[in-house]
Amino acid sequence: MIAVDALTALRLSLSDPKNVLQSWTWNATDVTPCSWFHVTCNNETTVVRVELFSNNITRGIPEELGVLTELVSLELYMNNLSGSIPSSLGNLKKLIYLRLNNNALSGELPRSLTDVLSLQVLFANNNNLRLLPAPPSGEEDPEVHLGQLRRFSLRELLVATNDFSYKNLLGRGGFGKVYKGRLADGSLVAVKRLKEERTKGVELQFQTEVVMISMAVRRNLLRLRGFCMTPTERLLVYPYMANGSVASCLRERPRGNAALDWAKRKHIALGAAKGLAYLHDHCDQKIIHRDVKAANILLDEQFEAVVGDFGLAKLMNYNDSHVTTDVRGTIGHIAPEYLSTGKSSVKTDVFGYGVMLLELITGQKALDLARLATDDDNMLLDWVKEVLKEEKLESLVDAELEGNYVDKEVEELIEMVLLCTQSSSLKRPSMAEVVRMLEGDGLAEKWEEWQKKEMLTTDFNYPQAYINGFVPESISHIDNDYLSGPR
Repeated sequence: MIAVDALTALRLSLSDPKNVLQSWTWNATDVTPCSWFHVTCNNETTVVRVELFSNNITRGIPEELGVLTELVSLELYMNNLSGSIPSSLGNLKKLIYLRLNNNALSGELPRSLTDVLSLQVLFANNNNLRLLPAPPSGEEDPEVHLGQLRRFSLRELLVATNDFSYKNLLGRGGFGKVYKGRLADGSLVAVKRLKEERTKGVELQFQTEVVMISMAVRRNLLRLRGFCMTPTERLLVYPYMANGSVASCLRERPRGNAALDWAKRKHIALGAAKGLAYLHDHCDQKIIHRDVKAANILLDEQFEAVVGDFGLAKLMNYNDSHVTTDVRGTIGHIAPEYLSTGKSSVKTDVFGYGVMLLELITGQKALDLARLATDDDNMLLDWVKEVLKEEKLESLVDAELEGNYVDKEVEELIEMVLLCTQSSSLKRPSMAEVVRMLEGDGLAEKWEEWQKKEMLTTDFNYPQAYINGFVPESISHIDNDYLSGPR
């Protein structure tokens, strides 16, 4: 009866011009609303989904919805809802999908939603929502409004990082440094402090990360907790990633951890693929990451892969096949068509993901000058292809695994690497296809098709000047272990 009362309150609070709620009527024989249209229950007759999107519904969302504590999905997007988002939604501790975008909602995004740890998808864009307020300061710029994110004061972040102490430094890159911090509530964060120079590049980096990450919310994507802007500072606040990055775990072993075992590596491969597939296919606009590499795949306490560092990301319309831009990225990870033409696409990320898989398998860097010094191919991908010609699969696998891996699974991942790094971007699978292959669906067919069309040779060459050491200024030389744990 509680669910009936809550959904009845929702019906009474809404104006329903399409009459989609006509079945939402209660009589004495009703015990649950499971027979109502747009309501889904589980086997225990408990409401788990309410989906009323794109129906021109108006008016507001009632507080009573907070009693539907088993709710997994609440879909109210693309209507004309107004008023505020009720704080009672923070009681929905099992909620995974909350889509309220494309309405006329106002006020603040409730702080209570930050306590819903199960929440993987939150869309609230295209409304009239305000920023969460921070403690007052004279230092802040009141003209800047960047979505539904918490705005921290500079004082809060100075205290959290002990005045950006060197002891709290986690990493550094082309746009600034990252520090470990502890907020007043005890939670650990990583604070990215962009360079002090207010250059166009720094401003673009800041705005890109804020916009991209606030648009994409999923388990395998880095969540932005908030930001701080003053006349002299640009700061981004993220959750702290307890196990650093894939790159640091493979090569530096933070805090003396053991090497990543094979099961963890496979799980990381799947999690990273899911994060990228979400960026490409499930955001309001496609997002191209443009710098997929082991250093930008972060690991939480459970070694769940989290795609991070969106500073080079690009938005794409669904009908766009590419964007033309300056080449950005990291040596050894850049797709050949992007390097030669400046045209990036979702398949650019697929190439970078394929190289990242090689890093997971081999434990080596994508570009290693030590290999060049011994007259071997310095590009990891080229070296791997040469080794495969000699059918020495075991020599590819990271020695740190000490033989503890499954030969067949290594072969399958190598096959995916070769599919993802084909010279023709059109021939590469999508990230959604990669996810399916990692889950056991479709790899054999794809691989058989590839073998019929290709010979196992190096099927592309980087421009000779690139190999000889000339690199465009816009390409990053630094593996940015942003948000990583202590060295």
